[in-house]
Amino acid sequence: MPRSGPRKLYKYTDEFKQTAVRLSHQPGLQVKTVATALEIHRFMLSKWRKDVRDGLIGGRAVKAPPPGPAREIAQLQALEQRYAERQQEHDLLKKPFGAVPLNGRNVRLHRRA
Repeated sequence: MPRSGPRKLYKYTDEFKQTAVRLSHQPGLQVKTVATALEIHRFMLSKWRKDVRDGLIGGRAVKAPPPGPAREIAQLQALEQRYAERQQEHDLLKKPFGAVPLNGRNVRLHRRA
């Protein structure tokens, strides 16, 4: 349910947009991960990428960001991926014992009395 009341609108500078776009073009980084790290919506970053490609966002050319943030974002991306895997494992372990599929094999489980 949407919140009531006024929304906060943020105005980002062209330099910030260009830096965000250059960071999102780093090899091995996803747009979603960069947007999360910069605390912006991923659709906004995708729009900025399109605007830069079309020449709508101009201004002073910004050199590529230092490798530190890119490395940290890559580490964040790897951690998120490992977390998702662990979450799947956890969900599997929460299921009852006989509910785990055994790749189509018919196996009967007997319990001793």
